[in-house]
Amino acid sequence: MSGPRKLFEFLKAASVAHAQWDYEVSMSIVRSRKKLLILLAMLTPILALSLVDAADIIGSKTAYAPAHYSNLIFFVSIAVGLAAGLITGCIGAGGGFIITPALMAAGVKGILAVGTDLFHIFAKAIMGTTVHKKLGNVSVKLAIAFLVGSAGGTFIGGAIQKGLYDKDPLLSEAFISLVYAVLLGFLGCYALIDYLKASRGSADSGGDHGAHGGPSGIPPLGVKVQNLKIPPMISFDEDLGGRKVSGVIVAMGGVIVGILASIMGVGGGFITFPMFIYVFGVSSMTTVGTDILQIIFTAGIGAITQYAIYGYVFYTLAMGMLLGSLIGIQVGALTTKVVKGIHIRGFYAMSILAGFVNRVTTLPKKLTELEIINMPSSVTSNIEFVGNIVFWIVVGFFGFWIMSKFFTNINKLRGEV
Repeated sequence: MSGPRKLFEFLKAASVAHAQWDYEVSMSIVRSRKKLLILLAMLTPILALSLVDAADIIGSKTAYAPAHYSNLIFFVSIAVGLAAGLITGCIGAGGGFIITPALMAAGVKGILAVGTDLFHIFAKAIMGTTVHKKLGNVSVKLAIAFLVGSAGGTFIGGAIQKGLYDKDPLLSEAFISLVYAVLLGFLGCYALIDYLKASRGSADSGGDHGAHGGPSGIPPLGVKVQNLKIPPMISFDEDLGGRKVSGVIVAMGGVIVGILASIMGVGGGFITFPMFIYVFGVSSMTTVGTDILQIIFTAGIGAITQYAIYGYVFYTLAMGMLLGSLIGIQVGALTTKVVKGIHIRGFYAMSILAGFVNRVTTLPKKLTELEIINMPSSVTSNIEFVGNIVFWIVVGFFGFWIMSKFFTNINKLRGEV
């Protein structure tokens, strides 16, 4: 069990790190009048177009538009962004993992959901990233090696997605659902086990915030990796006595991040932080700056070169999700002051497992349509329907619970802001 347990801790740290980044860039946008005006200027024409049948304009290609396009799709995207933001802000992890499944559950084709999510992350990174002092800690050589690898990885991941879609759109849908089902199933099961253990013992008082803490020393795996003297060796963390790691290994890590970013639409930021600290043995301060650069470039390259130019980005949805997430993250973060930490951990497990159920229940129908398995269409449709209902009930209940806590304690929260 030690292997799976370590993998869970790694992935959970990755999810928390991505949530921390999401929170920081969102706050950067909200606290800047200039950035809010820019966002308003971007949203105004998109909102106007969303009120008419403008799928061809906004989605680029009708073939890649949502399966059930309607004039309300913009407002659906706001709801999706709001739900993801509430989870990110309140739980401190996991919000980014439900966006693509939520879009697919709303009727958006998988490849379009991935491309749109990736573009949404890129837009948020460009608007909200504060680079000032944090980028002063970046090791340029380390960043270049990683970004070269991640750029290559986005092309590999994009080629996989486009290849599957061109062969058969159903194959692309099944692949994306399978990837999310495996990831969310693994995370959700371990998160539920953690919650049950914690509920029997003493509940902590907070959530999982503060992802960017990192270990002060070099983890055992990091020591082993740094002892692999594969040229060229890159020096970094000189202010901590100096450390070295192989540029080849760093680039290979970048390739993995780029592939995951292009396949899942999560920007790659969710895996960069724990990879740098636990695998490469990089200090947390250097990692933070590199993570900022990585998200901007990896999400940008993936969103533009692998999705946008082929018409796989629905800009209406991207902007709607951005708006919704900005609201949700603030409300969620404030609500943590008036809810118990044990409840937050429980909702983390529930939200991740709901995403798992949603994706895994789509597989029988997709696999039957691909003629891989043979099940009655009425059965597969009912299974998918139940999965959708479970997902929206859990997400809806969570959203209602958080919003009710927020408004019933608004006077207390206003005094703490």
